[in-house]
Amino acid sequence: QVEMKESGGGSVQAGGSLRLSCSISAFTYSGACMAWFRQAPGKEREAVAVIDSTGGTRYGDSVKGRFTISKSSANKILYLQMNSLKPEDTATYYCAASPGSRPFWYEAEFRYWGQGTQVIVSS
Repeated sequence: QVEMKESGGGSVQAGGSLRLSCSISAFTYSGACMAWFRQAPGKEREAVAVIDSTGGTRYGDSVKGRFTISKSSANKILYLQMNSLKPEDTATYYCAASPGSRPFWYEAEFRYWGQGTQVIVSS
């Protein structure tokens, strides 16, 4: 059974950095699309960044140039480097994955999810 677990969340002042990690176990598919989503209080969950099976990436407009998604070989760990953080980045961050070679983006396209890690950015 695939399990995903996030770590690295916490509190930081605006302008600071955090690095989120997501450990992935029992994911035996040869190709995978992986992503980070976030959900702020009172808002819908939104895609932050996606990395597909070829290493191609896509970012949400609000995080372009500030966040970087990457993964380890064999799809064991997913990372999200977050720089120049803003108060509006405050949210619970979730990692997600789905087998396949397509670059997914929408929440419904991802099969596996972590439990989330909270990020709080103070001004």
